[in-house]
Amino acid sequence: MKKKILISILSLLFLLACSGEKSASEKSIGAVKRLTYWCAPNPREIGLAKELVEKWNAGHPGVLVHLQPIPASQSSEEVLLAAIAGETTPDICSNMWPGAMDDFVISGGLVRLDTLPDFWRIMNERIPEDLLHSFKAPDGKYYQVPWKTNPIMMVYNKGIFKETGVEAPLPTYSDYLKAAKKIVTDKDGDGIMERWMLYRNVKSLWWQRLFDYFPLYIGASGGSTLFDGGNIAFNNKASVEVFRFLRELYEKGYCPLTEFQGDQFLNGRLATQITGPWMISYIEKFKSPGFEIGVMPLPVPDDYKGRRYAYGDHKNISIFSTTKHPKEAWEFTKTLISAYADLRLLERCTQIPIRKTLTTDSLYREYFNENPMLLEFAEQAPYTRGVDGVSDLKEILDGISQEYESCVLYRKISPEQAIENAEKRAKVIIEWNRSR
Repeated sequence: MKKKILISILSLLFLLACSGEKSASEKSIGAVKRLTYWCAPNPREIGLAKELVEKWNAGHPGVLVHLQPIPASQSSEEVLLAAIAGETTPDICSNMWPGAMDDFVISGGLVRLDTLPDFWRIMNERIPEDLLHSFKAPDGKYYQVPWKTNPIMMVYNKGIFKETGVEAPLPTYSDYLKAAKKIVTDKDGDGIMERWMLYRNVKSLWWQRLFDYFPLYIGASGGSTLFDGGNIAFNNKASVEVFRFLRELYEKGYCPLTEFQGDQFLNGRLATQITGPWMISYIEKFKSPGFEIGVMPLPVPDDYKGRRYAYGDHKNISIFSTTKHPKEAWEFTKTLISAYADLRLLERCTQIPIRKTLTTDSLYREYFNENPMLLEFAEQAPYTRGVDGVSDLKEILDGISQEYESCVLYRKISPEQAIENAEKRAKVIIEWNRSR
Protein backbone atom coordinates (compact mmCIF):
# COMPACT_ATOMS: atom_id res chain seq x y z
CA MET A 1 0.00 0.00 0.00
CA LYS A 2 2.85 2.38 0.86
CA LYS A 3 4.43 1.80 -2.60
CA LYS A 4 1.09 2.52 -4.31
CA ILE A 5 0.75 5.75 -2.36
CA LEU A 6 4.32 6.77 -3.30
CA ILE A 7 3.60 6.15 -7.00
CA SER A 8 0.37 8.14 -6.74
CA ILE A 9 2.17 11.01 -5.01
CA LEU A 10 4.88 11.14 -7.70
CA SER A 11 2.20 11.20 -10.41
CA LEU A 12 0.31 13.94 -8.62
CA LEU A 13 3.49 15.96 -8.18
CA PHE A 14 3.90 15.99 -11.93
CA LEU A 15 0.28 16.97 -12.52
CA LEU A 16 0.36 19.70 -9.91
CA ALA A 17 3.63 21.10 -11.24
CA CYS A 18 2.28 21.17 -14.79
CA SER A 19 -1.09 22.64 -13.93
CA GLY A 20 0.21 26.18 -13.96
CA GLU A 21 -1.88 26.85 -10.86
CA LYS A 22 -0.21 29.22 -8.44
CA SER A 23 -1.02 27.84 -5.02
CA ALA A 24 0.27 28.72 -1.58
CA SER A 25 0.05 32.48 -1.64
CA GLU A 26 0.01 33.63 -5.23
CA LYS A 27 2.34 36.53 -5.93
CA SER A 28 1.00 39.82 -4.73
CA ILE A 29 0.07 42.43 -7.31
CA GLY A 30 0.75 45.80 -5.79
CA ALA A 31 -0.54 45.92 -2.24
CA VAL A 32 -3.05 43.08 -2.72
CA LYS A 33 -2.30 39.86 -0.84
CA ARG A 34 -3.60 36.67 -2.43
CA LEU A 35 -4.56 33.38 -0.84
CA THR A 36 -5.49 30.07 -2.40
CA TYR A 37 -8.26 28.04 -0.77
CA TRP A 38 -8.96 24.39 -1.60
CA CYS A 39 -12.40 23.03 -0.80
CA ALA A 40 -13.90 19.55 -1.18
CA PRO A 41 -14.71 18.64 -4.81
CA ASN A 42 -18.42 17.85 -4.35
CA PRO A 43 -20.89 20.32 -5.92
CA ARG A 44 -22.62 21.37 -2.71
CA GLU A 45 -19.41 22.28 -0.90
CA ILE A 46 -18.06 24.03 -3.98
CA GLY A 47 -21.23 26.15 -4.01
CA LEU A 48 -20.86 26.97 -0.31
CA ALA A 49 -17.17 27.80 -0.69
CA LYS A 50 -17.88 30.03 -3.68
CA GLU A 51 -20.48 31.96 -1.70
CA LEU A 52 -18.17 32.46 1.30
CA VAL A 53 -15.19 33.44 -0.85
CA GLU A 54 -17.24 36.00 -2.77
CA LYS A 55 -18.50 37.45 0.51
CA TRP A 56 -14.92 37.67 1.87
CA ASN A 57 -13.47 39.22 -1.31
CA ALA A 58 -16.22 41.85 -1.41
CA GLY A 59 -15.28 42.99 2.09
CA HIS A 60 -11.48 42.53 1.91
CA PRO A 61 -10.14 44.05 -1.33
CA GLY A 62 -6.61 43.98 0.09
CA VAL A 63 -6.65 40.19 0.71
CA LEU A 64 -8.24 38.29 -2.15
CA VAL A 65 -8.95 34.57 -1.97
CA HIS A 66 -8.80 32.31 -5.02
CA LEU A 67 -11.04 29.25 -4.74
CA GLN A 68 -10.07 25.89 -6.20
CA PRO A 69 -11.65 22.48 -5.53
CA ILE A 70 -9.07 19.85 -4.61
CA PRO A 71 -7.67 18.29 -7.82
CA ALA A 72 -9.24 14.94 -8.66
CA SER A 73 -7.47 11.78 -7.51
CA GLN A 74 -8.15 8.55 -5.62
CA SER A 75 -8.18 10.53 -2.36
CA SER A 76 -7.75 14.08 -1.14
CA GLU A 77 -5.00 12.87 1.20
CA GLU A 78 -2.85 11.73 -1.72
CA VAL A 79 -3.31 15.07 -3.47
CA LEU A 80 -2.36 17.03 -0.35
CA LEU A 81 0.70 14.89 0.40
CA ALA A 82 1.84 15.30 -3.19
CA ALA A 83 1.32 19.06 -2.95
CA ILE A 84 3.32 19.19 0.30
CA ALA A 85 6.18 17.26 -1.31
CA GLY A 86 6.14 19.57 -4.32
CA GLU A 87 5.56 22.76 -2.31
CA THR A 88 2.42 23.45 -4.32
CA THR A 89 0.01 23.46 -1.40
CA PRO A 90 -2.80 25.97 -1.03
CA ASP A 91 -2.83 28.41 1.84
CA ILE A 92 -5.98 26.90 3.35
CA CYS A 93 -7.81 23.61 2.89
CA SER A 94 -11.18 22.69 4.41
CA ASN A 95 -11.16 19.00 3.50
CA MET A 96 -8.67 17.69 6.07
CA TRP A 97 -9.35 14.12 7.19
CA PRO A 98 -8.11 13.62 10.78
CA GLY A 99 -6.93 10.10 9.92
CA ALA A 100 -4.13 11.50 7.74
CA MET A 101 -2.95 14.26 10.09
CA ASP A 102 0.18 12.42 11.28
CA ASP A 103 1.47 12.26 7.71
CA PHE A 104 0.83 15.97 7.19
CA VAL A 105 2.45 16.96 10.49
CA ILE A 106 5.50 14.70 10.06
CA SER A 107 6.07 16.18 6.62
CA GLY A 108 6.16 19.68 8.13
CA GLY A 109 3.35 20.77 5.86
CA LEU A 110 1.05 22.50 8.35
CA VAL A 111 1.03 25.68 10.44
CA ARG A 112 0.79 25.17 14.19
CA LEU A 113 -2.49 26.91 15.03
CA ASP A 114 -2.41 27.00 18.83
CA THR A 115 0.28 29.69 18.70
CA LEU A 116 -2.13 32.15 17.07
CA PRO A 117 -3.29 34.87 19.51
CA ASP A 118 -7.03 34.11 19.57
CA PHE A 119 -6.98 30.39 18.76
CA TRP A 120 -7.84 29.22 22.27
CA ARG A 121 -10.56 31.81 22.78
CA ILE A 122 -12.32 30.82 19.57
CA MET A 123 -11.90 27.09 20.11
CA ASN A 124 -13.13 27.21 23.71
CA GLU A 125 -16.18 29.20 22.64
CA ARG A 126 -16.94 26.82 19.79
CA ILE A 127 -15.79 23.27 20.66
CA PRO A 128 -16.51 21.08 23.71
CA GLU A 129 -13.24 20.59 25.59
CA ASP A 130 -13.08 16.80 25.38
CA LEU A 131 -13.86 16.84 21.66
CA LEU A 132 -11.22 19.51 21.00
CA HIS A 133 -8.69 17.41 22.92
CA SER A 134 -9.29 14.50 20.54
CA PHE A 135 -7.88 16.55 17.65
CA LYS A 136 -4.55 17.23 19.35
CA ALA A 137 -1.53 15.89 17.46
CA PRO A 138 0.82 13.35 19.08
CA ASP A 139 3.27 16.20 19.75
CA GLY A 140 0.61 17.90 21.89
CA LYS A 141 -0.01 20.70 19.39
CA TYR A 142 -2.91 21.66 17.14
CA TYR A 143 -2.74 21.77 13.35
CA GLN A 144 -6.45 21.56 12.47
CA VAL A 145 -9.59 23.54 13.26
CA PRO A 146 -12.53 21.24 13.99
CA TRP A 147 -15.13 22.28 11.43
CA LYS A 148 -17.90 19.79 10.72
CA THR A 149 -18.98 16.28 11.57
CA ASN A 150 -21.35 13.69 10.21
CA PRO A 151 -22.45 11.71 13.28
CA ILE A 152 -23.05 8.10 12.31
CA MET A 153 -26.44 7.00 13.60
CA MET A 154 -29.23 4.67 12.54
CA VAL A 155 -32.21 5.51 10.36
CA TYR A 156 -35.20 3.21 10.49
CA ASN A 157 -38.30 2.51 8.40
CA LYS A 158 -41.27 3.65 10.49
CA GLY A 159 -43.68 1.61 8.40
CA ILE A 160 -41.87 -1.66 9.09
CA PHE A 161 -41.55 -0.87 12.79
CA LYS A 162 -45.27 -0.06 13.09
CA GLU A 163 -46.33 -3.14 11.11
CA THR A 164 -44.31 -5.48 13.34
CA GLY A 165 -45.04 -3.77 16.64
CA VAL A 166 -41.46 -2.62 17.18
CA GLU A 167 -40.92 0.69 18.99
CA ALA A 168 -37.88 2.91 18.59
CA PRO A 169 -35.32 3.52 19.88
CA LEU A 170 -33.56 0.16 20.30
CA PRO A 171 -30.94 1.12 22.91
CA THR A 172 -29.18 -2.22 23.47
CA TYR A 173 -27.94 -5.19 21.46
CA SER A 174 -30.67 -7.36 22.99
CA ASP A 175 -33.35 -4.85 22.05
CA TYR A 176 -32.07 -4.74 18.49
CA LEU A 177 -31.87 -8.53 18.15
CA LYS A 178 -35.39 -9.00 19.58
CA ALA A 179 -36.71 -6.47 17.08
CA ALA A 180 -34.87 -8.24 14.26
CA LYS A 181 -36.55 -11.52 15.18
CA LYS A 182 -39.95 -9.88 14.64
CA ILE A 183 -39.02 -7.99 11.49
CA VAL A 184 -36.99 -10.43 9.37
CA THR A 185 -39.44 -12.60 7.47
CA ASP A 186 -39.82 -15.23 4.77
CA LYS A 187 -43.56 -14.86 4.19
CA ASP A 188 -43.92 -17.31 1.31
CA GLY A 189 -41.58 -19.96 2.73
CA ASP A 190 -39.30 -20.08 -0.30
CA GLY A 191 -36.17 -19.64 1.82
CA ILE A 192 -35.63 -16.08 0.63
CA MET A 193 -36.23 -13.29 3.10
CA GLU A 194 -38.55 -10.50 1.97
CA ARG A 195 -36.82 -8.06 4.30
CA TRP A 196 -33.87 -7.82 6.68
CA MET A 197 -32.94 -5.84 9.75
CA LEU A 198 -29.73 -4.37 8.34
CA TYR A 199 -27.47 -4.56 5.31
CA ARG A 200 -23.73 -4.06 5.25
CA ASN A 201 -21.46 -4.36 2.24
CA VAL A 202 -19.65 -7.70 2.59
CA LYS A 203 -16.49 -6.59 0.78
CA SER A 204 -13.43 -6.52 3.06
CA LEU A 205 -12.54 -2.89 2.36
CA TRP A 206 -10.97 -0.85 5.15
CA TRP A 207 -13.44 2.04 4.93
CA GLN A 208 -16.45 -0.26 5.32
CA ARG A 209 -15.44 -0.71 8.96
CA LEU A 210 -16.16 2.99 9.49
CA PHE A 211 -19.85 2.16 9.06
CA ASP A 212 -20.20 -0.94 11.22
CA TYR A 213 -17.39 -2.05 13.55
CA PHE A 214 -15.86 1.35 14.33
CA PRO A 215 -19.04 3.36 15.16
CA LEU A 216 -20.34 0.46 17.23
CA TYR A 217 -16.96 0.23 18.98
CA ILE A 218 -16.98 3.95 19.88
CA GLY A 219 -20.45 3.47 21.37
CA ALA A 220 -19.57 0.29 23.24
CA SER A 221 -16.32 1.71 24.65
CA GLY A 222 -17.73 5.02 25.86
CA GLY A 223 -15.95 7.15 23.30
CA SER A 224 -12.60 5.35 23.00
CA THR A 225 -10.84 5.00 19.65
CA LEU A 226 -8.35 2.44 18.35
CA PHE A 227 -5.34 4.10 20.01
CA ASP A 228 -4.61 5.56 23.41
CA GLY A 229 -1.56 7.80 23.75
CA GLY A 230 -0.07 6.36 20.57
CA ASN A 231 -0.58 2.75 21.72
CA ILE A 232 -2.95 0.19 20.21
CA ALA A 233 -5.95 -0.03 22.52
CA PHE A 234 -8.75 -1.92 20.76
CA ASN A 235 -8.09 -5.45 22.07
CA ASN A 236 -10.73 -5.17 24.76
CA LYS A 237 -14.22 -6.19 25.88
CA ALA A 238 -15.93 -3.54 23.73
CA SER A 239 -14.36 -4.81 20.49
CA VAL A 240 -15.22 -8.41 21.30
CA GLU A 241 -18.83 -7.50 22.07
CA VAL A 242 -19.17 -5.60 18.79
CA PHE A 243 -17.85 -8.54 16.78
CA ARG A 244 -20.13 -10.93 18.67
CA PHE A 245 -23.19 -8.72 18.04
CA LEU A 246 -22.49 -8.36 14.32
CA ARG A 247 -21.73 -12.07 14.02
CA GLU A 248 -25.11 -12.93 15.56
CA LEU A 249 -26.90 -10.73 13.03
CA TYR A 250 -25.43 -12.82 10.20
CA GLU A 251 -25.72 -16.12 12.02
CA LYS A 252 -29.46 -15.67 12.56
CA GLY A 253 -30.07 -14.39 9.04
CA TYR A 254 -31.02 -10.88 10.14
CA CYS A 255 -28.35 -9.39 7.88
CA PRO A 256 -27.92 -10.83 4.34
CA LEU A 257 -24.57 -12.26 3.29
CA THR A 258 -24.80 -10.97 -0.23
CA GLU A 259 -24.36 -7.92 -2.43
CA PHE A 260 -27.30 -5.92 -3.70
CA GLN A 261 -27.86 -3.69 -6.67
CA GLY A 262 -29.94 -0.61 -5.87
CA ASP A 263 -30.99 0.95 -2.59
CA GLN A 264 -32.69 -1.78 -0.55
CA PHE A 265 -33.59 0.63 2.26
CA LEU A 266 -35.61 2.87 -0.07
CA ASN A 267 -37.08 -0.28 -1.64
CA GLY A 268 -38.53 -1.16 1.77
CA ARG A 269 -36.50 -4.35 2.27
CA LEU A 270 -34.39 -3.06 5.19
CA ALA A 271 -35.70 -2.00 8.57
CA THR A 272 -32.61 -0.02 9.57
CA GLN A 273 -29.47 1.42 8.05
CA ILE A 274 -26.27 2.83 9.57
CA THR A 275 -25.59 6.21 8.01
CA GLY A 276 -24.99 9.94 8.47
CA PRO A 277 -27.07 13.12 8.08
CA TRP A 278 -26.46 13.30 4.34
CA MET A 279 -28.88 10.36 3.98
CA ILE A 280 -31.85 12.43 5.13
CA SER A 281 -31.98 14.74 2.11
CA TYR A 282 -31.30 11.78 -0.20
CA ILE A 283 -34.24 9.82 1.23
CA GLU A 284 -36.54 12.83 1.11
CA LYS A 285 -35.66 13.32 -2.56
CA PHE A 286 -36.11 9.75 -3.75
CA LYS A 287 -38.60 8.13 -1.35
CA SER A 288 -41.96 6.81 -2.51
CA PRO A 289 -45.21 8.36 -1.18
CA GLY A 290 -45.91 7.35 2.42
CA PHE A 291 -42.32 6.28 3.14
CA GLU A 292 -41.39 7.57 6.60
CA ILE A 293 -38.16 7.33 8.54
CA GLY A 294 -36.88 8.03 12.03
CA VAL A 295 -33.42 8.47 13.54
CA MET A 296 -31.99 6.73 16.60
CA PRO A 297 -28.56 6.08 18.15
CA LEU A 298 -26.70 2.86 17.42
CA PRO A 299 -27.31 0.15 20.03
CA VAL A 300 -24.76 -0.53 22.79
CA PRO A 301 -24.00 -3.61 24.92
CA ASP A 302 -26.70 -4.49 27.46
CA ASP A 303 -24.52 -3.62 30.46
CA TYR A 304 -23.27 -0.29 29.09
CA LYS A 305 -23.71 2.71 31.38
CA GLY A 306 -22.94 6.33 30.62
CA ARG A 307 -23.18 8.90 27.85
CA ARG A 308 -23.86 7.72 24.31
CA TYR A 309 -20.99 8.45 21.93
CA ALA A 310 -20.97 8.12 18.14
CA TYR A 311 -18.42 8.09 15.37
CA GLY A 312 -18.23 11.45 13.67
CA ASP A 313 -16.99 11.55 10.10
CA HIS A 314 -15.09 14.80 10.66
CA LYS A 315 -13.56 17.13 8.12
CA ASN A 316 -11.43 20.01 9.41
CA ILE A 317 -9.51 23.07 8.24
CA SER A 318 -5.73 23.55 8.14
CA ILE A 319 -3.31 26.26 7.02
CA PHE A 320 -0.24 25.10 5.10
CA SER A 321 3.28 26.07 6.04
CA THR A 322 4.03 27.36 2.52
CA THR A 323 1.70 30.31 3.04
CA LYS A 324 3.30 33.73 2.89
CA HIS A 325 0.37 35.28 4.71
CA PRO A 326 -0.41 33.16 7.80
CA LYS A 327 -2.19 36.00 9.63
CA GLU A 328 -4.52 36.67 6.70
CA ALA A 329 -5.05 32.92 6.15
CA TRP A 330 -6.16 32.63 9.77
CA GLU A 331 -8.55 35.58 9.43
CA PHE A 332 -10.15 33.93 6.40
CA THR A 333 -10.32 30.58 8.23
CA LYS A 334 -12.29 32.24 11.02
CA THR A 335 -14.94 33.31 8.51
CA LEU A 336 -15.37 29.66 7.45
CA ILE A 337 -16.38 28.77 11.01
CA SER A 338 -18.48 31.87 11.70
CA ALA A 339 -22.05 31.55 12.90
CA TYR A 340 -23.30 32.60 9.45
CA ALA A 341 -21.07 30.11 7.64
CA ASP A 342 -22.29 27.33 9.94
CA LEU A 343 -25.88 28.15 9.05
CA ARG A 344 -25.07 28.03 5.35
CA LEU A 345 -23.25 24.71 5.84
CA LEU A 346 -26.50 23.29 7.22
CA GLU A 347 -28.68 24.85 4.54
CA ARG A 348 -26.55 24.13 1.50
CA CYS A 349 -24.76 20.89 2.44
CA THR A 350 -26.93 19.22 5.12
CA GLN A 351 -23.79 18.74 7.20
CA ILE A 352 -23.38 19.42 10.88
CA PRO A 353 -20.98 22.16 12.05
CA ILE A 354 -19.17 21.59 15.35
CA ARG A 355 -20.56 24.32 17.57
CA LYS A 356 -21.50 24.19 21.25
CA THR A 357 -24.58 26.34 20.82
CA LEU A 358 -25.84 24.79 17.60
CA THR A 359 -29.05 23.39 19.06
CA THR A 360 -29.79 26.33 21.38
CA ASP A 361 -28.81 29.40 19.31
CA SER A 362 -31.85 31.16 17.83
CA LEU A 363 -29.94 31.61 14.56
CA TYR A 364 -30.38 27.91 13.78
CA ARG A 365 -33.84 27.41 15.29
CA GLU A 366 -35.81 27.88 12.09
CA TYR A 367 -33.60 25.43 10.21
CA PHE A 368 -34.06 22.68 12.80
CA ASN A 369 -37.78 23.38 13.08
CA GLU A 370 -38.02 22.69 9.36
CA ASN A 371 -35.58 19.74 9.53
CA PRO A 372 -36.32 17.96 12.82
CA MET A 373 -34.43 14.78 11.94
CA LEU A 374 -31.25 16.80 11.42
CA LEU A 375 -31.68 18.07 14.98
CA GLU A 376 -31.03 14.54 16.25
CA PHE A 377 -27.70 14.46 14.44
CA ALA A 378 -26.88 17.95 15.71
CA GLU A 379 -27.59 16.91 19.31
CA GLN A 380 -25.21 13.98 18.90
CA ALA A 381 -22.43 16.07 17.30
CA PRO A 382 -20.69 17.22 20.53
CA TYR A 383 -20.44 13.59 21.62
CA THR A 384 -18.65 12.22 18.59
CA ARG A 385 -15.18 10.80 18.19
CA GLY A 386 -13.17 10.66 14.99
CA VAL A 387 -10.52 8.35 13.66
CA ASP A 388 -7.01 8.33 15.10
CA GLY A 389 -4.54 10.46 13.15
CA VAL A 390 -1.98 7.70 12.64
CA SER A 391 -0.01 7.00 9.47
CA ASP A 392 -0.92 3.31 9.42
CA LEU A 393 -4.66 3.71 10.01
CA LYS A 394 -5.91 2.46 6.64
CA GLU A 395 -3.69 -0.63 6.81
CA ILE A 396 -4.79 -1.32 10.40
CA LEU A 397 -8.46 -1.03 9.42
CA ASP A 398 -7.72 -3.34 6.51
CA GLY A 399 -6.30 -5.86 9.00
CA ILE A 400 -9.41 -5.54 11.16
CA SER A 401 -11.49 -6.13 8.01
CA GLN A 402 -9.70 -9.42 7.34
CA GLU A 403 -10.57 -10.64 10.84
CA TYR A 404 -14.11 -9.27 10.49
CA GLU A 405 -14.56 -11.44 7.41
CA SER A 406 -13.27 -14.56 9.17
CA CYS A 407 -15.26 -14.05 12.37
CA VAL A 408 -18.38 -12.02 11.60
CA LEU A 409 -19.23 -13.11 8.06
CA TYR A 410 -18.04 -16.71 7.96
CA ARG A 411 -17.72 -17.58 11.68
CA LYS A 412 -14.42 -19.43 11.29
CA ILE A 413 -12.92 -18.02 14.50
CA SER A 414 -14.25 -16.59 17.76
CA PRO A 415 -14.64 -12.83 18.39
CA GLU A 416 -11.88 -13.03 21.02
CA GLN A 417 -9.47 -14.66 18.58
CA ALA A 418 -10.38 -12.26 15.79
CA ILE A 419 -9.67 -9.16 17.88
CA GLU A 420 -6.41 -10.65 19.17
CA ASN A 421 -5.38 -11.41 15.58
CA ALA A 422 -6.29 -7.87 14.52
CA GLU A 423 -4.11 -6.44 17.28
CA LYS A 424 -1.18 -8.63 16.17
CA ARG A 425 -1.67 -7.52 12.58
CA ALA A 426 -1.68 -3.87 13.69
CA LYS A 427 1.59 -4.28 15.62
CA VAL A 428 3.27 -5.95 12.63
CA ILE A 429 2.07 -3.18 10.32
CA ILE A 430 3.41 -0.46 12.61
CA GLU A 431 6.76 -2.19 13.21
CA TRP A 432 7.23 -2.95 9.52
CA ASN A 433 6.46 0.59 8.41
CA ARG A 434 8.73 2.08 11.10
CA SER A 435 11.64 -0.16 10.13
CA ARG A 436 11.74 0.97 6.50
